Amino acid sequence: MKLHEIRDNDGANRKKKRVARGPGSGKGKTAGRGIKGQKSRSGVALNGYEGGQMPLYRRLPKRGFNKPNAKSFAVVNLGQIQTFIDAGKIDASAELTEDALVASGLVRRKLDGIRLLAKGELKAGLTITVTGASKAAVDAVEKAGGKVQLPAAEAVAAE
Repeated sequence: MKLHEIRDNDGANRKKKRVARGPGSGKGKTAGRGIKGQKSRSGVALNGYEGGQMPLYRRLPKRGFNKPNAKSFAVVNLGQIQTFIDAGKIDASAELTEDALVASGLVRRKLDGIRLLAKGELKAGLTITVTGASKAAVDAVEKAGGKVQLPAAEAVAAE
């Protein structure tokens, strides 16, 4: 194969369809849009329009509610923490705070706080300070010889 013999695979390059460029183009005059009507005009968006029939999104009842002040927590599992300790990204001897979790890369951002869940197994005895924790996670950390510190308001809600 020589340099002048190199070419694209068949179908790799397609010519752009040039509409409204005269009758010889095959897409002249109406540019393939047919004649008259809403869809022949520019700026048409008929998503969900059912030809005057009551659209599906209006036939179905409204359900649910989005709480405007809902809190969104970053979730950390015990197994993830153990993996990061084994990899040397988290110091097991130091106290584990939310800022330390973000700095290690285990959590991208704190959001409204970090919540500790019990999935996985923790072998190291850690002191963990987080916004929230499940009862199973607290039990698992205490079984491993550590403790979980929660803010005062969250500790009352957990019990």
